[in-house]
Amino acid sequence: MTTRLTSQREPVVPDLGVPRGAALYVGALLGPGLLLLPGLAVARAGPASILAWAGLLVASGLFAVVFAALGVRHPSAGGVRAYAEAGLGPRAGRAVAWCFLAGVVSGAPIVCVTCGNYVADLLGGDVRLASAAAAVLLLGTLTVTLRGVRTSATVQFGLVVLLVAIVVGAVAGAAPASSAANWTPFAPHGWAAIGPAASTLMLAFVGWEAIAPLTNRFARPRQQLPIVIGIAFGTTTVIYLALGAVTVAALGPQASTSVPLAALLTLAVGPAGQAIAAVGAVVLTVGAVLAYLSGAGSLARTLTPPGSGFAGGSQRAAAAARDTMPSWLLAGLLGSGVVLIGLLGTGAVSLATLVNVPTTFFLVVYLGCTAAACRLLTGPPRAVAAVALVAVVVVLAFSGYALIPAAAVTALALFARRRRPAAPESPREPLPVG
Repeated sequence: MTTRLTSQREPVVPDLGVPRGAALYVGALLGPGLLLLPGLAVARAGPASILAWAGLLVASGLFAVVFAALGVRHPSAGGVRAYAEAGLGPRAGRAVAWCFLAGVVSGAPIVCVTCGNYVADLLGGDVRLASAAAAVLLLGTLTVTLRGVRTSATVQFGLVVLLVAIVVGAVAGAAPASSAANWTPFAPHGWAAIGPAASTLMLAFVGWEAIAPLTNRFARPRQQLPIVIGIAFGTTTVIYLALGAVTVAALGPQASTSVPLAALLTLAVGPAGQAIAAVGAVVLTVGAVLAYLSGAGSLARTLTPPGSGFAGGSQRAAAAARDTMPSWLLAGLLGSGVVLIGLLGTGAVSLATLVNVPTTFFLVVYLGCTAAACRLLTGPPRAVAAVALVAVVVVLAFSGYALIPAAAVTALALFARRRRPAAPESPREPLPVG
């Protein structure tokens, strides 16, 4: 039996058309992961990493179909939590929500360090400079989020144009330096290394979950959403495959760098490429982190019991609460920033070691959503959801140690005593799901 979403819908103005919708989807899928992951994938699997890119693009197509079908048939501002709860029950919805938040809390500092590497590369600094730049970026974006400033659709459109221009320029400019010799040996670390490379690259393919709540902002979702998702999938397919191939073909042994985009831009335009890459890295990181922090704050407020994390009971305090990050989420972000940036800055761990942690949290989110889709959807979309579910399980199997924190958060969310959800604080606030 198909379960309908039970959350109360708030009035939503259908303000998205195909162009803006496509820009938002592309922006969610193409993010700061492109600054680091191509180099990490080559380090893990060599030229064979291109097979990991191709396999994940197939999986991304499956996710596109699943989230499009969920968005059309079960539109909800609750996003992934609402989908998981509708298909699998409130405990599963809560587990998906907490894994999404854990992915943001652990991923934001790592993304900032990725950007910091580009700043350090430009200024000739080391890992300490990269970590200092990451700390400034994280504190800056948290400050902006706390002030209630959100990334507008217009700004996100500009960020997408900038990202596409930088990546296309890097790929087109570096392509003439490609050499067939750089493709051999094709699998220097063995064919089994493709699995871990795919697990690492998965962070570049998350994003379908981030824009799930946007589906009810289309005037004609049944007609517009398939077009928008088709544009987003086609754009990301071309960019990802081109970037993965040129990274190997043009950089060769130097492809396993922490700043692959800077290396490609240096080949394309000379020394100025480092500066272009650094500026682009900062802008893209700030935009992406702001978007995820805003989404995490909205989700966290549905998990916050009445009276927790906010002071005062006045109408002004209630209005502020709707746009303010709960104090416990802010504490988590600051704590993870201190720990993770500190570990990376002292050299105690490498960025390659930590990047799988947020990736695995987001994989659990996809696991819950695809499993729920197997129950919520019917016909061909249900079959696609089943294949997508298997794909997620396969990638999760290569996550290694990163499964431990993901399993711990999932278990706590599933078996912890359930608290009553926060009541809506005004007619404009939607009732929380679960």
